[in-house]
Parts: sequence; structure tokens; C-alpha cells
Amino acid sequence: MTAPRTEGETPRGGTPVGRGRVAVIKTKPATVLDDIGRLTAMASLSGALERQAATILKDNISWHLPFLSANTTPWQLEGTILALHAGGFNELIAVHNDTVVTDPIRGERLNKLAPLYEKYAVPELYNFIPGNVRWVPYEPRASMLALDRIYPEGIRIPDVFLGKNVVHLPTMKCHIYTTTTGAMKNAFGGLLGTRRHITHSWIHETLVDLLAIQQEIHPGIFAVMDGTLCGNGPGPRTMVPVEKDYLLASSDQVAIDAVAAKMMGFDPMAIKYIRLAHERGLGVGDPREIEIVGEDVSLVDFGFSVGANLPARFGRSVWFGGFHAQQLQYLLFQTPLVHAFILGSSTYHDRLWWPLVGRGIQARVQRDSKWGRLFDEY
Repeated sequence: MTAPRTEGETPRGGTPVGRGRVAVIKTKPATVLDDIGRLTAMASLSGALERQAATILKDNISWHLPFLSANTTPWQLEGTILALHAGGFNELIAVHNDTVVTDPIRGERLNKLAPLYEKYAVPELYNFIPGNVRWVPYEPRASMLALDRIYPEGIRIPDVFLGKNVVHLPTMKCHIYTTTTGAMKNAFGGLLGTRRHITHSWIHETLVDLLAIQQEIHPGIFAVMDGTLCGNGPGPRTMVPVEKDYLLASSDQVAIDAVAAKMMGFDPMAIKYIRLAHERGLGVGDPREIEIVGEDVSLVDFGFSVGANLPARFGRSVWFGGFHAQQLQYLLFQTPLVHAFILGSSTYHDRLWWPLVGRGIQARVQRDSKWGRLFDEY
């Protein structure tokens, strides 16, 4: 694989409706469902989506275990479904993706999302199960920074995404490879197959390419971000949930990620995927150009830091190292040795960190946090 293209090329994709506008509110468990309805109205949900098109709900299951701040929350999902129904968007479809280290079917059950899809009669599709969706070739109109080089055989995406609105449901959290993760990265699982880990060396360029593709294939894009419990530390899994009581929404995926990053304590334009997307006209990443409606968060600074764990240190050395690291990438991730890597990751996260650290954190959150107690009620 060769290096990605330079930054100055402008895509021919669409301009986001509500460009540069982000709604932010404070919430509490007793009013959170109504608050999401109010939030989405402030962010012009109805104007951002195409009424004649079906709408995909793309939740975010970073981990199949029930760890708050890592995954879409049940109140986030339920409030968004109710807001969509109130706006006349009744043809909803949930689309789930697989990863080499996370089981989405187990994840939606343990994180209490599956009962809500059943309650509101939202059909579910799995882009990794044969017969659920077809993976079809796609030739982007926008010039790609990296994806066409990473996949020289051609870019393929699930056909179910074509011509449908998409609503992303990320959480506010840190990420070991991208500093923060939010609305833009939520497309990473949906549009790319299980071999998407090979894009990690160019993860920032990949997220920008995926946003350009989204703006070509979706008539409307929207995000509702949960910041009730935010993830501080080496995310998207081994974090400390911090109660902050915020909700964010926007049709500008760059702007909502930029506002979330700034609230967490990072400079959005120093985060490469936000800066690249801003420079390519895919949204607004410069906080000085973003209109925030609702709460005044100009002085909010959570003081978060990404930090590192054992997998993070190993991954950074392999994905972002020099020539020899790239050779090691091929050996570890494009040969049968990838199964050893998968085993190592699942052993660390599921069999070591979760029983020794994570389960105790989650238990304390469910006992001491009002959002943990709300999770118990679902």
C-alpha cells in the first residue's frame, strides 16, 4: 500500500444541511427522553433527513460487555426513535456491524438495545451475515485520501446504505488511535467490512474518505451523541466513565465531533481527522466557526486524556511505526497470524481487564451514578 493523497483535494460530495450548527443541552434521567426530542428539534432533525427515504439507525457497540460510556445507551436509542417517530420518520432500520474483537449480537443484548428495537418494531440487519445485506462495488465521486490505495481491488459497501438516511448514535469518549471518537468514526464499522483494521495506519484519512462517501450515498445524515457518561482514558473500551449529563446533536458530523473534542479538553483542529474534514469542506471543525445552540459550553473542559494500555502501546507501535512496523503489520494482520492477535485482544479485554477492573467500575457506576441506576431500570 502506498501513502495517502495530500490534503488539498476537494471532494464533490454534498454539503451538510445545518452546516456548522450543534445543539447541546444538559439532561437528567427523569426528562432524558423528552430532552432528546427537544435537542433534535434544536438541531433541525426534520430538515436534515429526507422524508421519503428510510432511515438507518447506526448504534455504536464498541464492546459487547455492558460498559457505560463505551456503547450507545438505551435512553439515547429510545429517545432518538421517539424523536424520529414524532418527526414522521417511521420507516426505521437498525444496521449492525461485526468486528474481530466485538460480538454485536451479544452487545446489543447486554447493553439493553435489542429490547428497544423489538419494542418499537425496528427491523435489524447485520452487515456481516450472508443474506442480510449485499456488499457491492462503489466508485466514489470524491477523490479519496486513502481508501482507494488501501483497497486497490475496489471499495465495497453494504447496499442497504444506498439512498437511505443515517442517524449515528455515538458516545463522548477518547480513543487510543484517533484521540476522540464520535459521529465520524461511527461509519467505520457500517461501511467497511471486518478487514477494516488494515486501514489503521491511515485511520484519519479513512474517516474523512468515509464521510465523503456518506455525503454521496445518504440523502440525510444526523447524529445524536450521548455525553451523560463520558469515557476518559484509553478508549474505546478500557476507560473510566465520568458523569457529565450532556447530550449533543447535529447534522454536521465534523462539527459535532469538534464540539465534543473541545468539551473533553482537546484542540479539535489538532485532531487530524477533524482538521482534514474541515479543510476538505465536509463540515466545520474550527470551533470559532461553529454555532452552538442550547447550553453555553465555551468554558467547558473535562480535562480528559487518552493515556495508554498494553494493546494501545502495541497497536501504536505497529500501525504508526516505520518500514519494519509495516512489514510486521502484514505478518500479523493479513496472514493466519491475525487469529493470534484476535485471541490476545480478547484475552486482555474480556478475560483480564473486564473481570479485574471493568466489572468493578461498571458496578460502581450502576450503584453510585443516576445514569447507572437508569441503566438498571431498562
